Amino acid sequence: MIEFLMNGGPVMVPIGLASVIGLMAFFERLVALRRSRVVPRGFCVELEELVRQSRHDDARTLCRKNGSAVARIMEVAVAYHGETRARLKERVEEAGRREAADLERYTGILGTVAAVAPLLGLLGTVWGMILTFEVIQEVGVGVVSSLAGGISQALITTFAGLTVGIPALIAHRSLLARADDLLMEMESYALDLIELLAGPNTPGSDAGSEGP
Repeated sequence: MIEFLMNGGPVMVPIGLASVIGLMAFFERLVALRRSRVVPRGFCVELEELVRQSRHDDARTLCRKNGSAVARIMEVAVAYHGETRARLKERVEEAGRREAADLERYTGILGTVAAVAPLLGLLGTVWGMILTFEVIQEVGVGVVSSLAGGISQALITTFAGLTVGIPALIAHRSLLARADDLLMEMESYALDLIELLAGPNTPGSDAGSEGP
């Protein structure tokens, strides 16, 4: 197998490097996007119960100890629990944007690998065909064995580029979809918490701003 890949020529080196980088990025994100690390449901239930009991200091302590993405967002909400609903939502959205960027970190690498690997394969194909035509110019088309090397190199690089690019594209899309699902779940928990923290008695809320 190694000899087969080596027959692809020098373009196989960047293709192989791209595959290694893509795998590293994929497995790193696969671990980072585990639900238990991003949106632990047990934590969300416990935090909601503390907020319902108005134990805001305990709620902030729980967020700091948990350390998950949703915990960092929730800590902001709890820290500013005395503000209006609109202001509270603004602060939570700001924290959410930071966490969203963190969830999508390194996914761009997979997207780049998915785009570049087939192009590298195409480059190898062109290089192999150039070699083939050079041989044809020198010895003609009568000796098939003399043409096999260039054609084989062209096909191997195409095969390798697609073999790396297609899984990288699938992995990229699946990780983005997973990150979006987790973000939606975090948003749902955050909105529920905002409703608890910015209740009817909160200054500036709709109930408190109504006229007599």
